[in-house]
Amino acid sequence: MPKGAGEAQGRITGKIIIEQLVRNAELGQFEMGYSVLVPCIFSLYLHPEDYTRLTGVFDLIREDARRALTARLDQWNARPLGLSAIRGSRQRKPFKIAGKDWAFEFFPDSEDVVPPGDVEIHSELAETPQPGYHGTKTTLLDREPTVGSITGRSGAHSETRQPGDRVFAEIRYQDDSGPQLYLMTQDEISIGRGGDDAMVNVALYTNDEVSREHLRLRRDPSQGRFLIVDNSRNGTWLNGKRLKRGVEEVLPARSEISVAEVITLAFEARP
Repeated sequence: MPKGAGEAQGRITGKIIIEQLVRNAELGQFEMGYSVLVPCIFSLYLHPEDYTRLTGVFDLIREDARRALTARLDQWNARPLGLSAIRGSRQRKPFKIAGKDWAFEFFPDSEDVVPPGDVEIHSELAETPQPGYHGTKTTLLDREPTVGSITGRSGAHSETRQPGDRVFAEIRYQDDSGPQLYLMTQDEISIGRGGDDAMVNVALYTNDEVSREHLRLRRDPSQGRFLIVDNSRNGTWLNGKRLKRGVEEVLPARSEISVAEVITLAFEARP
């Protein structure tokens, strides 16, 4: 759990793969006491036809991916501290990788999970992965992004949807990593940036105007309705009206939720 460039049903390109690798690295950050580890081991699963078509250029994709990830790591280390960190005189934690270099392995999907034009990426912080689905995972928009239970973007967490799970609602939005789709299969979910032990279901890739746990959505099975509560410092708006912090309100079946006036979530309940 990432149409990355709007082409998930077309021919996948090296550019799309690299963009999704960078996105996965962002989602898979692991914050420690004095530093933040970034995944450096990546397993990429492609539809067998795409795998065969791209086999001859995998080394070139690896070369460009190393350059892109190194540049993004430098960017994270160079960006200014957020206002909240400045006020608290919080020292910057350096971003780094645990391995000596980035590593990429390509595999044909043998489980009939990855459709043509899509890519599924699993990452690890250090150890060399074995073929098979594990670790931090991201996909293109057609298959909702998921994050493994032991790593995530600064502690962000999201559950993997299992086949046969009932989908109660869908949430569409666009953050700094592109268009996103989240399918709600639980009775309650949390939404925010995640981080510092704030485990969220929907991890928003955006600036620190959005709180680590910004809001929560809850489904009332007995009445078949949804409710929303704002837990943030910069506010949540429901269909243009600002919510009172900590006060649960009814969420209409089709709603627009503005998160700190930074990201808009399009919520739609499913019958």
